[in-house]
Amino acid sequence: MTPSVSVGGVQVGLGEWWARLRGRGPVGPQPARKTSSEGNGVRPRAAGDPFGSSARYAVLDVETTGLSPQRDRIVEIAIVTTDEYGRVLGEWSTRVNPQGPVGATHIHGITAADVAGAPTFEALVPEVSTRLASLAVVAHHARFDLAFLRAEYERAGWLLPHLPAMCTLQASEYHLPALERRRLADCCWAVGHPLTSAHSALGDARATAFLLAAYMHPTWGRAPLLEHRDLPRVAAAVRWPTGPTGTTRSPAARPSAVARKSAPPRTAAHQAREATSAQRRELAALVERFSLDDALDEGAPELSIPYLEKLAEVLEDGEITAEEATDLEAVAAVEGLDDASVALAHRAFVQALAHEALRDGVVTRAERQELTGVATLLHVPSRAVAALLETAESARNARLAVGLTPLPADWRWGEPLRVGDKIAITGCDDAWRTRTEAAAEKRGVRVMASVSRRTALLVSDGAVAGVKASRADELGVRVVAPDVFDQLLRHLQPQTSVTPRTGAEPGPRVDEPVVRAVSSEAEPLPPPAVVPAWAREAGLEVGVRGRLPVEVSEAYRRAHATV
Repeated sequence: MTPSVSVGGVQVGLGEWWARLRGRGPVGPQPARKTSSEGNGVRPRAAGDPFGSSARYAVLDVETTGLSPQRDRIVEIAIVTTDEYGRVLGEWSTRVNPQGPVGATHIHGITAADVAGAPTFEALVPEVSTRLASLAVVAHHARFDLAFLRAEYERAGWLLPHLPAMCTLQASEYHLPALERRRLADCCWAVGHPLTSAHSALGDARATAFLLAAYMHPTWGRAPLLEHRDLPRVAAAVRWPTGPTGTTRSPAARPSAVARKSAPPRTAAHQAREATSAQRRELAALVERFSLDDALDEGAPELSIPYLEKLAEVLEDGEITAEEATDLEAVAAVEGLDDASVALAHRAFVQALAHEALRDGVVTRAERQELTGVATLLHVPSRAVAALLETAESARNARLAVGLTPLPADWRWGEPLRVGDKIAITGCDDAWRTRTEAAAEKRGVRVMASVSRRTALLVSDGAVAGVKASRADELGVRVVAPDVFDQLLRHLQPQTSVTPRTGAEPGPRVDEPVVRAVSSEAEPLPPPAVVPAWAREAGLEVGVRGRLPVEVSEAYRRAHATV
């Protein structure tokens, strides 16, 4: 099933809508064009332009030699120009000579030979400026792309003005609130446009333009935010330089990772990890199941979401090098995270991974070693991981010793509480609360300080109508009285079988438009985290950053074809 939209009163797939925007001609049934928007749910459009807007967006993507705008360089850049509704008006892309090593070829696919005859960024500045001037910039993780753009302009002696921009990663929190991860591949999957192509600037810019089309569509999903619709007006007022404003400076030489003062030491645990592919697979599997909501529940700052995504990307290959750890510091700087915020994000990330490892009730030796190694590299005290795992192991042993009995025949308290569930408590008697929190944690129920989409229930005596209660109401989280919770905890049930999360739950809030679905000829793939796990078990090569090679997707479909 794929998302669908209404075009002229006719339901078509979002992919068909995208095909029309890209100018491929009519797709599917073509109703007679209406001269009035009355009754079709589409905003009125100006005569002479069926899309009715002169607003323009420049969808930007860059491929780079690394993660630090100060040390690394752009090796490929793409700009896709669209109108307000995502209709593609033009495309431009080029390789760029970084005047040094090309960096992670395994990610962007670009070799030294590919850029040997390419122009330098300094030579491209006038072209890039012409294509971006007066347009609202759109990018997935916009701060990252714009930081690299600004650094390249500075190297060339140009001043890049402040650019009003829309970040499709940040906007996904509004348009796609139920996603576990917010990589470009995750967001595109959520709007019915799974990424199977190789990583490239133009391919990613096109995918981001598809996201823009979904976000800005007049009738599909949540209504576009006014601030995003207003960006072209703000961008039109930006004054661009007509030439260099300073002297050209050569890019700084890239020091080796070992020589960097801020690089963490290469510990014995790290060296052992590099040599053990089985352990790397364990960590990669954990990272694939990593949830941003879990990290936020563990205390990660809200502003650290893009940083956490980058951190997870770095760990997708099952290891993290000293150079990558140093590069992450540059990403934190781009996001404006201070040392304290980074420390909170790191601790929350490791704790989220640890809880993920505990979901099946058993932590393997390899998982324990991986968690300890990652904690060391991220400067999270290893004792924090050890304490967490020991507490969980003690809780598991207590559950095994006591035993969990089936629900009684006269059970009348609704959905049971399960091992591993997250709960929150607001109000309630202090003595009861202290006693209950300890009992819940001992039996493997996690008591959280806040309410999120992954909270199973909120315990409230109704005396306090605060932030937790408001959040529970907003998210549709179940609220129970203290005496009901006592019954739920007394009859705690085993955790359900661990299955990959789809990111499709919880469903839309009642005040959100529901995305309809229409049948498609090809059975759509499950969420990005599911297929890689299956592929690794089958011994197949998987892509990076949530990408799935076409042959892997086809193999998954064949293996799961219904008779």
